[in-house]
Amino acid sequence: MTWTLVNTIITVIFVLNVIAAVITVFREKRDIAATWAWLLVLNLLPIIGFLLYAFFGRKLTHRQLRKIQVQPNAELTETLARQQELLPPATADDTHREASVKNMINLFQNIDHAFVTTNNQSELFTDGQKLFADIRQEIRQAQHNVYVEFYTFYADELGREMLAPLIEKAREGVEVRVLYDSWGSMGTKRDFFEPLREAGGLAEPFLGIHSNWLDFRLNFRNHRKIVAIDGWTGYIGGFNIGDQYVGRDKKFGYWRDTHLKVEGDGVLALQQQFIRDWDATTTDPKLKMDINQTHFPKGNNGLGKTMMQVVASGPDDDLEQVKLGYLRMINSARQRLYIQTPYLIPDDSVLNALRSAIHSGVDVRIMVPHMPDHAFVYRATQYYARLLAEDGAKIYFYQNGFLHAKTMVIDDAISSVGSANMDFRSFKLNFEANAFVYDFKVASQLRTIFEADIEKSTLVAPQDFREMSRWLRFKQAFSRLLSPIL
Repeated sequence: MTWTLVNTIITVIFVLNVIAAVITVFREKRDIAATWAWLLVLNLLPIIGFLLYAFFGRKLTHRQLRKIQVQPNAELTETLARQQELLPPATADDTHREASVKNMINLFQNIDHAFVTTNNQSELFTDGQKLFADIRQEIRQAQHNVYVEFYTFYADELGREMLAPLIEKAREGVEVRVLYDSWGSMGTKRDFFEPLREAGGLAEPFLGIHSNWLDFRLNFRNHRKIVAIDGWTGYIGGFNIGDQYVGRDKKFGYWRDTHLKVEGDGVLALQQQFIRDWDATTTDPKLKMDINQTHFPKGNNGLGKTMMQVVASGPDDDLEQVKLGYLRMINSARQRLYIQTPYLIPDDSVLNALRSAIHSGVDVRIMVPHMPDHAFVYRATQYYARLLAEDGAKIYFYQNGFLHAKTMVIDDAISSVGSANMDFRSFKLNFEANAFVYDFKVASQLRTIFEADIEKSTLVAPQDFREMSRWLRFKQAFSRLLSPIL
């Protein structure tokens, strides 16, 4: 075989690969950044790139989208109409904080039908042992129903500890339902939940996907972490169910996360989101949940005054609701903006908003973990941390274990706690849920927590990034090119 023939074959393969890559990527609607990222992967890694695309690049099927995309029911529509009474028309005398809160509430009502509740009291948890002990205690006091939805529900020591009270309540006749993500709960077999089913409870993988390898779609995961008990006690945040989340994994050490406990009407929103996700999952009409017949207790006016909205987003909607909430918060900040996130990979809109806040004189502080759990993601995080540090943001690398919290707080006024990271995946690919809280007390607590974490962190200056090796900076820059699909 002559070199001419070899060159011809290589050229033909290259051309065919380019054509196949273009056809493959443009078959589905996606943003321009993800389009270019996938074209880069498919052309740099012939054959292997297409295998990666088969697992990570394809979108949800039309059948799956139809199951998820449900219309808000009449009861919810009436609730939203009543909520408008909480929002008097803006006047010239309104403070910036009041106007910001009204704008946030209107935003989420319009893009997610997220109703606002005021009759709540809340508690923040930053330690997994304390959080899951509290959840188990509340489950054991349940009288009507317990709904549990987690990205990760591992069949390990903590998983068994959490399953035990669920089995106990199911045997007592309490309605118990569990939703978990099959990829996030990798290694947890269906048989793990069999004792719960035998006791009368239910447990299903999100969208009925039992095997990720047979489904061929590793993106579009249910990343939400929700618990709703009797329509009155609930939890939302960043913790998952697994030993590593309570510090039992030597690789990560202490696990630093944030979860919000809510008692009050805000739990109705958590419960409603679970019902939507459950009905999108089950194929058995007998197992579907009628939102009007589910336990929705009347409010107790003396409980608390925390105002909040629960906002969900996912690949079933192009609006990217949680991201728009983050953008609104960033743009509303006047004094300070504190962010904790394990992954700092903002798209252009969020990056520009952060840079605008920095150059407007806002005290922007961002805290990320000092150790990686995903190599490419961590290098991309370092890249964006360097950019923002050079603009003037204070970048902290948390040293006391692994930081997994997803929180944002502005001006001791508005805060967010939930499952959404500051990255493309949470904005576009995952199903997420965050609580946006309009309460000085909660915001002040999150600020205090952040400042306490500073004592366990290292402030990384622009010069520190510049002194990193050329090879490390190259890996950061290259990882940034893949950031839209990480």
